[in-house]
Amino acid sequence: MDTMELDLYKQLLVARRDELLPSKLRTLFDAGRAEGCPGDFTDRGSEEARMAFEAPLRQSDSHLLRAIEEALIRIEHGKFGICQACQRPIAEPRLKAVPWARRCRDCKEHRAA
Repeated sequence: MDTMELDLYKQLLVARRDELLPSKLRTLFDAGRAEGCPGDFTDRGSEEARMAFEAPLRQSDSHLLRAIEEALIRIEHGKFGICQACQRPIAEPRLKAVPWARRCRDCKEHRAA
């Protein structure tokens, strides 16, 4: 993969990371605010229910953010686009769809089975 392609993937990854970070920071702020917020029991109950509902979404974002950071590290170390399981190149359509992919489609499907 040439430098221009790597720069394009790096830009895609950084843009996606920047989309996720504000919500992650907002989540941390909200969590601290909910613990110490005064208010009636109904307000506090509603806030706790909302946070419980959003918890799986925040966890998913956290996993995605970690995968993006790892992909950026692979770019820096010259290992981006190489399947971590079979060491073959990951197909370009897969990288365009999921630039943080760690495995080629075959290895990913085999692992999921």
